[in-house]
Amino acid sequence: MQLEKAKREQIKLRIGISGPSGFGKTYSALKMAYGMTNDHSKIAIIDTENGSASLYTHLGTYNTLLMEGPFPPEKYIEAIEICEKAGMEVIIIDSISHEWNGRGGCLQIHEKLGGRFQDWGKVTPRHQAFIDKILASHCHIITTARRKVGYSMGIGANGKINVVKYGTKEITREGFEYELTVNFELINEDHLVKVSKDRTGLFINKPDFIINSSTGRKLVSWANNGVEVDQTNMHEGVVKQVDVI
Repeated sequence: MQLEKAKREQIKLRIGISGPSGFGKTYSALKMAYGMTNDHSKIAIIDTENGSASLYTHLGTYNTLLMEGPFPPEKYIEAIEICEKAGMEVIIIDSISHEWNGRGGCLQIHEKLGGRFQDWGKVTPRHQAFIDKILASHCHIITTARRKVGYSMGIGANGKINVVKYGTKEITREGFEYELTVNFELINEDHLVKVSKDRTGLFINKPDFIINSSTGRKLVSWANNGVEVDQTNMHEGVVKQVDVI
């Protein structure tokens, strides 16, 4: 073992965008991805939302990979690998929520195994393999996740137990945010976002804003501001191209 001077290598971004339905997760991800690549043909969307990724073809000629249920972790891994082999630069996973609580996702797998605590010993490694695939990919990856209202039990002034609403919560396994470079939370239907995590320092103490291509350019510039690392060779794969309307 020996001490070395610390240096930051060029990295691949892991970006999260979450919000309720209709708040603009897919649209925001596409705008950001274009800023990162300046080339729609290098963007692929893994679409678990019944073809909704094709609603924005007016933005440019990007690629889609339609994933239909069931949604086990291994299916996501296969989809990521297809996009990698096709030479994509940015992969948008829209959304990761199905891997956790969709049909055939981790919660359902756990339930079918018996729903006991010890059954997580079989489910967790499969979920972790999905997370590891995201982290190890040589592509920039943007994930979207649905959000739902969170509740907790509390004791009111009258001493009785009541249900307390405490905001919204991402529909994925707790702790996923810790793996991300930046995590954006959409806060209204006007596509405004706030940042819940930021390793880049680009958005700290900044007011709420709308994600656009400039956001992607800033992020990729930050990611490239380091020592160049070897890139994995990419081979041709199969994705479906979406034509511009």
